Amino acid sequence: MNMEPRVRLEPWSAEDFWLLERKNEPAMTRFLGGPETPEQLADRQRRYEALSAREPAAGRMFRVVAAPSGESVGSVGFWERDWEGEAVYETGWGVLPEFQGRGLAVAAVAELVRHARTHGTRRSLHAFPGTDHPASNAVCHRAGFTCRGEVAFTYRGTTHPSNNWHLPLHP
Repeated sequence: MNMEPRVRLEPWSAEDFWLLERKNEPAMTRFLGGPETPEQLADRQRRYEALSAREPAAGRMFRVVAAPSGESVGSVGFWERDWEGEAVYETGWGVLPEFQGRGLAVAAVAELVRHARTHGTRRSLHAFPGTDHPASNAVCHRAGFTCRGEVAFTYRGTTHPSNNWHLPLHP
Protein backbone atom coordinates (compact mmCIF):
# COMPACT_ATOMS: atom_id res chain seq x y z
CA MET A 1 0.00 0.00 0.00
CA ASN A 2 1.34 3.45 -0.94
CA MET A 3 1.72 5.63 2.17
CA GLU A 4 3.09 8.68 0.32
CA PRO A 5 1.03 11.79 0.99
CA ARG A 6 -1.26 12.77 -1.91
CA VAL A 7 -0.18 16.37 -1.47
CA ARG A 8 2.71 18.33 -0.09
CA LEU A 9 2.53 21.75 1.50
CA GLU A 10 4.95 24.47 0.45
CA PRO A 11 5.21 27.76 2.38
CA TRP A 12 3.38 30.64 0.72
CA SER A 13 5.67 33.01 -1.17
CA ALA A 14 5.61 36.09 -3.41
CA GLU A 15 5.49 33.76 -6.43
CA ASP A 16 2.10 32.41 -5.32
CA PHE A 17 0.07 35.54 -6.05
CA TRP A 18 -1.26 33.94 -9.26
CA LEU A 19 -2.88 31.26 -7.09
CA LEU A 20 -4.52 33.90 -4.93
CA GLU A 21 -5.90 35.49 -8.12
CA ARG A 22 -7.30 32.13 -9.25
CA LYS A 23 -8.87 31.57 -5.85
CA ASN A 24 -10.54 34.99 -6.20
CA GLU A 25 -12.65 33.90 -9.19
CA PRO A 26 -16.45 33.91 -8.67
CA ALA A 27 -16.67 30.09 -8.57
CA MET A 28 -14.14 30.03 -5.72
CA THR A 29 -15.65 32.89 -3.71
CA ARG A 30 -19.33 32.01 -4.00
CA PHE A 31 -19.55 31.00 -0.32
CA LEU A 32 -17.18 33.75 0.85
CA GLY A 33 -19.07 36.87 -0.20
CA GLY A 34 -17.70 37.17 -3.74
CA PRO A 35 -14.36 38.23 -5.22
CA GLU A 36 -12.10 40.70 -3.46
CA THR A 37 -10.84 43.91 -5.09
CA PRO A 38 -7.26 44.06 -6.42
CA GLU A 39 -6.31 46.11 -3.34
CA GLN A 40 -7.82 43.52 -0.99
CA LEU A 41 -5.98 40.72 -2.83
CA ALA A 42 -2.67 42.59 -2.56
CA ASP A 43 -3.31 43.02 1.18
CA ARG A 44 -4.15 39.30 1.54
CA GLN A 45 -0.90 38.41 -0.26
CA ARG A 46 1.07 40.58 2.19
CA ARG A 47 -0.69 38.93 5.15
CA TYR A 48 -0.02 35.42 3.80
CA GLU A 49 3.66 36.18 3.25
CA ALA A 50 3.98 37.80 6.70
CA LEU A 51 2.27 34.86 8.40
CA SER A 52 4.62 32.40 6.75
CA ALA A 53 7.64 34.49 7.82
CA ARG A 54 6.71 34.29 11.53
CA GLU A 55 7.67 31.54 13.96
CA PRO A 56 5.98 28.22 13.07
CA ALA A 57 3.70 28.24 16.14
CA ALA A 58 2.01 31.44 14.85
CA GLY A 59 0.56 29.51 11.91
CA ARG A 60 1.32 29.27 8.21
CA MET A 61 -0.16 29.62 4.77
CA PHE A 62 0.77 26.95 2.26
CA ARG A 63 0.46 26.30 -1.44
CA VAL A 64 -0.94 22.80 -1.93
CA VAL A 65 0.97 20.74 -4.47
CA ALA A 66 -0.40 17.46 -5.82
CA ALA A 67 1.97 14.52 -5.61
CA PRO A 68 3.52 13.19 -7.74
CA SER A 69 2.49 15.58 -10.58
CA GLY A 70 3.84 18.70 -8.87
CA GLU A 71 0.80 20.78 -9.94
CA SER A 72 -0.27 23.60 -7.63
CA VAL A 73 -3.89 22.82 -6.78
CA GLY A 74 -4.84 25.27 -4.01
CA SER A 75 -3.95 26.60 -0.60
CA VAL A 76 -4.41 25.74 3.06
CA GLY A 77 -3.41 27.55 6.20
CA PHE A 78 -3.87 28.04 9.90
CA TRP A 79 -3.53 31.09 12.12
CA GLU A 80 -3.98 32.17 15.71
CA ARG A 81 -7.30 33.47 16.98
CA ASP A 82 -9.35 33.62 20.14
CA TRP A 83 -12.65 31.79 20.06
CA GLU A 84 -15.09 31.85 22.95
CA GLY A 85 -12.34 32.86 25.37
CA GLU A 86 -9.86 30.21 24.24
CA ALA A 87 -6.62 30.64 22.29
CA VAL A 88 -7.08 28.35 19.26
CA TYR A 89 -6.04 28.03 15.63
CA GLU A 90 -8.41 28.60 12.74
CA THR A 91 -7.95 26.91 9.39
CA GLY A 92 -9.13 27.58 5.86
CA TRP A 93 -8.44 26.12 2.42
CA GLY A 94 -9.38 26.26 -1.22
CA VAL A 95 -8.80 23.85 -4.10
CA LEU A 96 -9.04 25.12 -7.67
CA PRO A 97 -12.19 23.97 -9.51
CA GLU A 98 -10.36 21.71 -11.96
CA PHE A 99 -8.90 19.71 -9.04
CA GLN A 100 -12.01 19.49 -6.84
CA GLY A 101 -13.74 16.20 -6.10
CA ARG A 102 -10.49 14.20 -5.83
CA GLY A 103 -9.98 14.31 -2.05
CA LEU A 104 -7.14 16.82 -2.32
CA ALA A 105 -8.67 19.26 0.18
CA VAL A 106 -8.99 16.48 2.77
CA ALA A 107 -5.39 15.42 2.08
CA ALA A 108 -4.20 19.04 2.42
CA VAL A 109 -6.05 19.52 5.71
CA ALA A 110 -4.59 16.23 7.01
CA GLU A 111 -1.06 17.44 6.17
CA LEU A 112 -1.84 20.78 7.82
CA VAL A 113 -3.02 19.02 10.98
CA ARG A 114 0.26 17.06 11.11
CA HIS A 115 2.18 20.33 10.73
CA ALA A 116 0.10 22.10 13.42
CA ARG A 117 0.54 19.19 15.84
CA THR A 118 4.31 19.29 15.32
CA HIS A 119 4.85 23.06 15.38
CA GLY A 120 1.77 24.52 17.04
CA THR A 121 1.26 25.35 20.68
CA ARG A 122 -2.50 25.80 20.80
CA ARG A 123 -4.72 22.95 21.87
CA SER A 124 -7.25 22.94 19.05
CA LEU A 125 -7.99 23.78 15.44
CA HIS A 126 -11.33 25.21 14.25
CA ALA A 127 -12.90 25.66 10.83
CA PHE A 128 -15.99 27.76 10.16
CA PRO A 129 -17.49 26.89 6.77
CA GLY A 130 -20.87 28.35 5.95
CA THR A 131 -23.83 26.13 6.68
CA ASP A 132 -24.67 26.46 2.96
CA HIS A 133 -21.29 25.08 1.82
CA PRO A 134 -21.66 21.28 1.70
CA ALA A 135 -18.21 20.58 0.21
CA SER A 136 -16.26 22.40 2.93
CA ASN A 137 -18.40 20.86 5.65
CA ALA A 138 -17.69 17.43 4.13
CA VAL A 139 -13.94 18.18 4.17
CA CYS A 140 -14.16 18.95 7.89
CA HIS A 141 -16.04 15.71 8.57
CA ARG A 142 -13.69 13.58 6.46
CA ALA A 143 -10.62 15.21 8.05
CA GLY A 144 -11.76 14.15 11.53
CA PHE A 145 -13.24 17.39 12.89
CA THR A 146 -16.32 17.32 15.15
CA CYS A 147 -19.14 19.75 14.48
CA ARG A 148 -19.97 21.76 17.60
CA GLY A 149 -23.01 23.36 16.02
CA GLU A 150 -24.05 26.46 14.15
CA VAL A 151 -22.58 29.88 14.99
CA ALA A 152 -22.80 33.39 13.61
CA PHE A 153 -19.32 33.85 12.15
CA THR A 154 -17.94 37.10 10.72
CA TYR A 155 -15.70 36.87 7.67
CA ARG A 156 -14.59 39.86 5.59
CA GLY A 157 -16.97 42.10 7.51
CA THR A 158 -20.10 40.00 6.93
CA THR A 159 -21.70 37.65 9.44
CA HIS A 160 -22.70 34.26 8.03
CA PRO A 161 -24.42 31.23 9.57
CA SER A 162 -21.50 28.81 9.85
CA ASN A 163 -20.67 25.49 11.43
CA ASN A 164 -18.03 25.43 14.16
CA TRP A 165 -15.85 22.39 13.41
CA HIS A 166 -13.29 21.46 16.09
CA LEU A 167 -10.24 19.18 16.09
CA PRO A 168 -8.03 18.64 19.14
CA LEU A 169 -4.32 19.11 18.42
CA HIS A 170 -2.80 18.59 21.87
CA PRO A 171 -4.26 17.05 25.01
